[in-house]
Amino acid sequence: MTRATLIGFTAVAMWAMLALLTDLSGKVPPFQLSAIAFTIGTLVGVVARLAAPSPAAKRQPVPAVVWLIGIGGLFGYHFFYFTALRNAPAVEASLIAYLWPLLIVLGSALMPGERLGWHHVAGALLGLAGTFLIVTNGGGLSFDGRYAMGYGAALVCAFVWTAYSLLSRRFQSVPTDTVTWFCAATAILSAVCHLALEETVWPQGWGEWAAIAGLGLLPVGAAFYTWDYGVKHGNIQVLGAASYAAPLLSTLILIAAGATRATPHIVLACLLITFGAALAAKNMLLRRRAPDAASA
Repeated sequence: MTRATLIGFTAVAMWAMLALLTDLSGKVPPFQLSAIAFTIGTLVGVVARLAAPSPAAKRQPVPAVVWLIGIGGLFGYHFFYFTALRNAPAVEASLIAYLWPLLIVLGSALMPGERLGWHHVAGALLGLAGTFLIVTNGGGLSFDGRYAMGYGAALVCAFVWTAYSLLSRRFQSVPTDTVTWFCAATAILSAVCHLALEETVWPQGWGEWAAIAGLGLLPVGAAFYTWDYGVKHGNIQVLGAASYAAPLLSTLILIAAGATRATPHIVLACLLITFGAALAAKNMLLRRRAPDAASA
């Protein structure tokens, strides 16, 4: 597996911590939490830029469309995700939003130089099946027309992140540290939404502040930088299918923290997601050896 793909997968691993850290952050409203976390995420990029300054060569200006993709992707995803959770049951909304890994795999077929194989699609579908078991807690779904707005927002959310990931790959020459300013803009826009839509609730105690700091440093910080690098330079089909590991790892972390318990359907989900990711990555894991010229 390529180094860039592995770097991209670290984002998936960090996103697995999102549920636990969000739960530990207390009753801070979503947009306020997003504003604080993305401010910390911005500082992650600033520190990284200072620690590894760019070469003396003049940097090329970032095209306006890249700013639109970056800010629209980060802020748009969170805006529609929060909107979905406010207007639909969390189980159904979350599962719809988690269509994005499958959409990335399918959408990659439209990217120049990419080849979509049956194993990519099959792997992503197995991952989706495993995610269904986790999100629904082994049960079923109950879609209700009253929540159509929430379902629609969740679907838009999935398409926004898919578009962000795929379009980012088209601008491979844009350095990953540009994500710093995407995070900064998202923090500002989240703060505006908070002031317009929510009542301010500050974290209580060092534990909640530590959880929010963890959010900003990892799943709402460093993860976006490593994801950007991964989708630009790694195997995007494998990353898409492997992204279904996020809800699984998240559930395992919650089990380890004592916030939930292990059940048979989680074991089955683990098998489905693991096999699906391995299937999607089979060409990378099982590279054929070049024929030995001496034995010909």
